[in-house]
Amino acid sequence: MIYIALILAVVIGVLIAKFIAPQKKAIQIFLSFSGAYLLSITVLHLLPEVFESQQKNIGLFILLGIVVQTVLEYLSKGAEHGHVHAHDLGNHVPWLLFVSLSIHAFLEGVPLGIEKNQGLLWAIIIHKVPIAIILAVFFKNSNLSLPKVALFLSLFALMTPLGSWVAQDLTVLKQYQTEINALVIGIFLHISTAILFESSENHQFNFKKFIAIIIGFAIAFISSYLI
Repeated sequence: MIYIALILAVVIGVLIAKFIAPQKKAIQIFLSFSGAYLLSITVLHLLPEVFESQQKNIGLFILLGIVVQTVLEYLSKGAEHGHVHAHDLGNHVPWLLFVSLSIHAFLEGVPLGIEKNQGLLWAIIIHKVPIAIILAVFFKNSNLSLPKVALFLSLFALMTPLGSWVAQDLTVLKQYQTEINALVIGIFLHISTAILFESSENHQFNFKKFIAIIIGFAIAFISSYLI
Protein backbone atom coordinates (compact mmCIF):
# COMPACT_ATOMS: atom_id res chain seq x y z
CA MET A 1 0.00 0.00 0.00
CA ILE A 2 2.86 2.37 0.83
CA TYR A 3 4.49 1.69 -2.53
CA ILE A 4 1.26 2.41 -4.40
CA ALA A 5 0.70 5.67 -2.49
CA LEU A 6 4.23 6.89 -3.27
CA ILE A 7 3.86 6.10 -6.98
CA LEU A 8 0.38 7.67 -7.10
CA ALA A 9 1.81 10.93 -5.72
CA VAL A 10 3.97 11.28 -8.84
CA VAL A 11 1.14 10.18 -11.13
CA ILE A 12 -1.21 12.77 -9.60
CA GLY A 13 1.40 15.49 -10.05
CA VAL A 14 1.89 14.58 -13.71
CA LEU A 15 -1.88 14.49 -14.35
CA ILE A 16 -2.33 17.89 -12.69
CA ALA A 17 0.39 19.34 -14.91
CA LYS A 18 -1.15 17.80 -18.03
CA PHE A 19 -4.85 18.51 -17.57
CA ILE A 20 -4.97 21.49 -15.20
CA ALA A 21 -1.69 23.19 -16.14
CA PRO A 22 -1.48 25.32 -12.99
CA GLN A 23 0.23 28.67 -13.11
CA LYS A 24 3.67 29.15 -11.59
CA LYS A 25 2.25 31.12 -8.65
CA ALA A 26 -0.19 28.33 -7.81
CA ILE A 27 2.61 25.76 -7.91
CA GLN A 28 4.74 27.91 -5.63
CA ILE A 29 1.88 28.19 -3.12
CA PHE A 30 1.44 24.41 -3.13
CA LEU A 31 5.20 24.02 -2.80
CA SER A 32 5.19 26.39 0.20
CA PHE A 33 2.46 24.30 1.83
CA SER A 34 4.41 21.08 1.21
CA GLY A 35 7.60 22.62 2.58
CA ALA A 36 5.83 23.76 5.73
CA TYR A 37 4.26 20.33 6.23
CA LEU A 38 7.58 18.57 5.64
CA LEU A 39 9.38 20.86 8.10
CA SER A 40 6.66 20.36 10.72
CA ILE A 41 6.76 16.56 10.50
CA THR A 42 10.55 16.70 10.75
CA VAL A 43 10.50 18.91 13.85
CA LEU A 44 7.48 17.36 15.58
CA HIS A 45 8.21 13.68 14.90
CA LEU A 46 11.56 12.81 13.41
CA LEU A 47 13.84 15.05 15.47
CA PRO A 48 12.44 14.01 18.88
CA GLU A 49 12.66 10.35 17.91
CA VAL A 50 16.36 10.43 16.97
CA PHE A 51 17.34 12.44 20.04
CA GLU A 52 15.35 10.14 22.34
CA SER A 53 17.88 7.47 21.42
CA GLN A 54 20.49 9.55 23.26
CA GLN A 55 23.03 8.28 20.78
CA LYS A 56 26.30 10.15 20.87
CA ASN A 57 27.07 12.55 18.03
CA ILE A 58 23.74 11.90 16.30
CA GLY A 59 23.70 15.57 15.33
CA LEU A 60 26.66 14.91 13.04
CA PHE A 61 24.46 12.70 10.86
CA ILE A 62 21.90 15.50 10.60
CA LEU A 63 24.66 17.83 9.43
CA LEU A 64 25.83 15.15 7.02
CA GLY A 65 22.32 14.99 5.58
CA ILE A 66 22.42 18.75 4.98
CA VAL A 67 25.76 18.38 3.21
CA VAL A 68 24.46 15.49 1.09
CA GLN A 69 21.40 17.49 0.02
CA THR A 70 23.59 20.50 -0.76
CA VAL A 71 25.59 18.37 -3.19
CA LEU A 72 22.43 16.85 -4.69
CA GLU A 73 20.91 20.29 -5.23
CA TYR A 74 24.09 21.41 -6.97
CA LEU A 75 23.58 18.55 -9.44
CA SER A 76 19.82 19.07 -9.83
CA LYS A 77 20.02 22.88 -9.88
CA GLY A 78 17.46 23.03 -7.09
CA ALA A 79 14.70 20.95 -8.70
CA GLU A 80 13.71 19.65 -5.25
CA HIS A 81 12.33 23.08 -4.38
CA GLY A 82 11.12 24.32 -7.73
CA HIS A 83 14.19 25.52 -9.63
CA VAL A 84 14.21 23.72 -12.94
CA HIS A 85 14.29 25.18 -16.44
CA ALA A 86 13.89 23.57 -19.86
CA HIS A 87 15.99 25.94 -21.93
CA ASP A 88 19.26 24.65 -23.37
CA LEU A 89 18.14 21.08 -22.65
CA GLY A 90 17.71 20.02 -26.28
CA ASN A 91 16.73 16.39 -26.80
CA HIS A 92 19.17 14.89 -24.29
CA VAL A 93 18.08 13.26 -21.05
CA PRO A 94 19.28 15.41 -18.09
CA TRP A 95 21.22 12.64 -16.36
CA LEU A 96 22.59 14.79 -13.56
CA LEU A 97 19.06 15.86 -12.71
CA PHE A 98 17.90 12.24 -12.84
CA VAL A 99 20.74 10.92 -10.67
CA SER A 100 20.30 13.69 -8.09
CA LEU A 101 16.53 13.31 -7.79
CA SER A 102 16.82 9.52 -7.76
CA ILE A 103 19.33 9.50 -4.90
CA HIS A 104 17.18 11.96 -2.97
CA ALA A 105 14.01 9.95 -3.59
CA PHE A 106 15.71 6.66 -2.70
CA LEU A 107 17.09 8.01 0.59
CA GLU A 108 13.77 9.44 1.75
CA GLY A 109 12.18 6.03 1.21
CA VAL A 110 14.68 4.16 3.41
CA PRO A 111 13.17 5.19 6.80
CA LEU A 112 9.74 4.07 5.58
CA GLY A 113 11.09 0.58 5.01
CA ILE A 114 12.75 0.40 8.42
CA GLU A 115 9.77 1.69 10.38
CA LYS A 116 6.27 2.44 9.07
CA ASN A 117 5.67 6.11 9.90
CA GLN A 118 2.40 7.55 8.61
CA GLY A 119 3.47 11.13 9.31
CA LEU A 120 6.63 10.71 7.27
CA LEU A 121 4.70 8.95 4.50
CA TRP A 122 2.25 11.81 4.16
CA ALA A 123 5.06 14.37 4.26
CA ILE A 124 6.84 12.62 1.38
CA ILE A 125 3.62 12.27 -0.62
CA ILE A 126 2.68 15.92 -0.18
CA HIS A 127 6.21 16.94 -1.17
CA LYS A 128 6.28 14.67 -4.23
CA VAL A 129 3.11 16.03 -5.85
CA PRO A 130 4.38 19.59 -6.53
CA ILE A 131 7.81 18.24 -7.53
CA ALA A 132 6.13 15.94 -10.04
CA ILE A 133 4.12 18.90 -11.35
CA ILE A 134 7.29 20.94 -11.78
CA LEU A 135 9.09 18.08 -13.54
CA ALA A 136 6.11 17.44 -15.83
CA VAL A 137 5.94 21.12 -16.81
CA PHE A 138 9.71 21.11 -17.29
CA PHE A 139 9.55 18.19 -19.72
CA LYS A 140 6.48 19.62 -21.45
CA ASN A 141 8.51 22.69 -22.34
CA SER A 142 11.54 20.68 -23.42
CA ASN A 143 12.38 18.93 -26.69
CA LEU A 144 12.60 15.47 -25.17
CA SER A 145 10.60 12.71 -26.82
CA LEU A 146 7.59 11.25 -25.03
CA PRO A 147 9.26 7.83 -24.43
CA LYS A 148 12.25 9.52 -22.76
CA VAL A 149 9.97 11.66 -20.59
CA ALA A 150 7.86 8.63 -19.63
CA LEU A 151 10.98 6.63 -18.74
CA PHE A 152 12.40 9.47 -16.62
CA LEU A 153 9.18 10.04 -14.68
CA SER A 154 8.54 6.31 -14.24
CA LEU A 155 11.98 5.67 -12.80
CA PHE A 156 11.65 8.73 -10.57
CA ALA A 157 8.29 7.45 -9.28
CA LEU A 158 9.87 4.08 -8.42
CA MET A 159 12.89 5.40 -6.50
CA THR A 160 11.22 6.06 -3.13
CA PRO A 161 9.35 2.71 -3.11
CA LEU A 162 12.65 1.08 -4.07
CA GLY A 163 14.41 2.70 -1.11
CA SER A 164 11.65 1.50 1.21
CA TRP A 165 11.75 -2.03 -0.24
CA VAL A 166 15.54 -2.32 0.03
CA ALA A 167 15.51 -1.09 3.63
CA GLN A 168 12.77 -3.55 4.53
CA ASP A 169 14.74 -6.53 3.22
CA LEU A 170 18.22 -5.52 4.42
CA THR A 171 18.41 -6.14 8.16
CA VAL A 172 21.80 -4.44 8.33
CA LEU A 173 20.10 -1.10 7.70
CA LYS A 174 17.88 -1.60 10.74
CA GLN A 175 21.00 -1.64 12.91
CA TYR A 176 21.67 1.92 11.77
CA GLN A 177 18.07 3.13 11.88
CA THR A 178 18.80 6.15 14.05
CA GLU A 179 21.74 7.28 11.91
CA ILE A 180 19.73 6.88 8.70
CA ASN A 181 16.79 8.80 10.15
CA ALA A 182 19.17 11.56 11.23
CA LEU A 183 20.64 11.71 7.73
CA VAL A 184 17.17 12.02 6.20
CA ILE A 185 16.27 14.68 8.78
CA GLY A 186 19.19 16.76 7.52
CA ILE A 187 17.97 16.33 3.95
CA PHE A 188 14.41 17.33 4.90
CA LEU A 189 15.60 20.34 6.89
CA HIS A 190 17.60 21.59 3.93
CA ILE A 191 14.77 21.14 1.43
CA SER A 192 11.95 22.50 3.57
CA THR A 193 13.83 25.58 4.75
CA ALA A 194 15.02 26.29 1.21
CA ILE A 195 11.39 26.20 0.05
CA LEU A 196 10.21 28.49 2.84
CA PHE A 197 13.10 30.95 2.56
CA GLU A 198 12.56 31.23 -1.19
CA SER A 199 8.79 31.44 -0.97
CA SER A 200 8.78 35.21 -1.49
CA GLU A 201 10.26 37.07 -4.42
CA ASN A 202 12.63 39.90 -3.54
CA HIS A 203 11.87 39.22 0.15
CA GLN A 204 8.42 40.77 -0.25
CA PHE A 205 5.58 39.58 1.95
CA ASN A 206 3.18 37.29 0.07
CA PHE A 207 -0.04 36.80 1.98
CA LYS A 208 -1.21 33.73 0.02
CA LYS A 209 2.07 31.90 0.52
CA PHE A 210 2.11 32.90 4.17
CA ILE A 211 -1.37 31.40 4.65
CA ALA A 212 -0.27 28.24 2.81
CA ILE A 213 2.68 27.90 5.19
CA ILE A 214 0.49 28.44 8.27
CA ILE A 215 -1.99 25.84 7.00
CA GLY A 216 0.87 23.40 6.43
CA PHE A 217 2.10 23.92 9.99
CA ALA A 218 -1.42 23.60 11.42
CA ILE A 219 -2.34 20.40 9.58
CA ALA A 220 0.95 18.76 10.54
CA PHE A 221 0.48 19.77 14.18
CA ILE A 222 -3.11 18.51 14.32
CA SER A 223 -2.22 15.26 12.54
CA SER A 224 0.56 14.67 15.09
CA TYR A 225 -2.20 13.78 17.58
CA LEU A 226 -3.90 11.46 15.11
CA ILE A 227 -0.88 9.49 13.84
